[in-house]
Amino acid sequence: MKYAPCVACPVRRVGACLVVAFPVFADTVQRGENEMDEATFQNKLAELMGEISSLPQVEQDKLTTLAQKTQDRHIKLTKTVSDLQESLDYLRLSIKYLVFDLEATRRENAYLRKMLEEKHTDADEADDDIEQV
Repeated sequence: MKYAPCVACPVRRVGACLVVAFPVFADTVQRGENEMDEATFQNKLAELMGEISSLPQVEQDKLTTLAQKTQDRHIKLTKTVSDLQESLDYLRLSIKYLVFDLEATRRENAYLRKMLEEKHTDADEADDDIEQV
């Protein structure tokens, strides 16, 4: 089976477009939807596997392998996105702690400067008292 260049999908490669061969995914692509939730993806993949099962064995083997690789990549991508989200959450929390620590350090620094100024002022007054005697 030869595949025509696809005008509906963003890939637009000759011989590689499943949207042309299997219109299962065409409705999602033609509507311009870039997002597909997990349930929709699994349903579309199951429909695709059903369509593939009606093909001759040679083509069926190739496309079944491609569909399995697609599912494996989807699982890997989902895990990667989840790990990335977890890392971002940890980064946000770390930044909040660092900001809190910075604010506390600034408050402590201001308090210690005030103490030093008061001590310095008291020492100057004591020096003035000694000079007057």
